[in-house]
Amino acid sequence: MNDDHVLRFSFDVISHNAYLAWTQIYDLADRHGLVVEPEPVLFAGLLAAHGQLGPAEIRPKSMWMLRDVVRKAHRQGIPLAPPAGHPFNPLLALRACCLDHEPDALRRLIDGLFRAAWAESRDVSRPEVVADVAKAAGLDGDSVVARASAPEAKQRLRALTDAAITRGVFGVPTMEVRGSLFWGFDDLVNLELFLEGRDPVPDLDLTPWNAIRPLAQRRQVGATSGQ
Repeated sequence: MNDDHVLRFSFDVISHNAYLAWTQIYDLADRHGLVVEPEPVLFAGLLAAHGQLGPAEIRPKSMWMLRDVVRKAHRQGIPLAPPAGHPFNPLLALRACCLDHEPDALRRLIDGLFRAAWAESRDVSRPEVVADVAKAAGLDGDSVVARASAPEAKQRLRALTDAAITRGVFGVPTMEVRGSLFWGFDDLVNLELFLEGRDPVPDLDLTPWNAIRPLAQRRQVGATSGQ
């Protein structure tokens, strides 16, 4: 398929904003004749690669984001409930999404994992929960968990995360289409304008901005692997 018709959606189930964006992305893609390509990535890997702290590691930011995401979910009519715990380990769920699934089955699996984590307060780091979600998506739950625990699935998630980093992805969700990246639920507005041909700055030349050099630099406290 022509890449111009693909909308890549990089996500980690640990992100509530990725959950909100996931509930909207297929309708948006349908409006513009695009095919959604889900890409599971490890958010902690993105944070480590770019030397960032995760939102959950900055208490005031975490509390602001919580109120913000509840407001957005309420406004959009998206079911939202406190997760079983946060941050949680998303590796098994992400690796399950890396397996070779039919597109519709993969969509149902991701739907179920996001809903379990962010609307049903279930712990998707637990194998039995992932198996149950996979079964509800029409898959063999026990087989999905077994294959997601194999070295091949682990390597696949690493490869997808590394590829995303190479393309400039630094956070989730990231939507990528026609060589342009859009980050976060709030950027869906700009993505839609871009696809409608109504980007307010379609020919923006960032050369002068990229030429800026720092006049001061804060002391580095130390890196962290994130959430």
